[in-house]
Amino acid sequence: MNLAQLERKLIAAGRAQPPDDRVPYAFEKRILARLAVRPVLDGWELWARALWRAAAACAAITLLLGAWSFLPPEEGAPTGDLSQQLEQTLLAAVDQGAGSDSTW
Repeated sequence: MNLAQLERKLIAAGRAQPPDDRVPYAFEKRILARLAVRPVLDGWELWARALWRAAAACAAITLLLGAWSFLPPEEGAPTGDLSQQLEQTLLAAVDQGAGSDSTW
């Protein structure tokens, strides 16, 4: 259907109806004035919203990793004290160099 023709029909139908006394004076102007006023964007509000979402995501990840740490290790996985394994790994090069004559 042609939009211009549809618009003319709707305007004609609206004009054919008598005005209703139940509508307050200048009601449509007040409504349009409220619609025209846009709320001011607050940059801090946007940052706060984004940071709260990030905090929720971090909390969810923390809970998942915490639950994962309580699961029993798989078969064949290395067991023992992680601090001892880390120390042995970091000092492996020093232990190998102690027996040689290298001054590095």
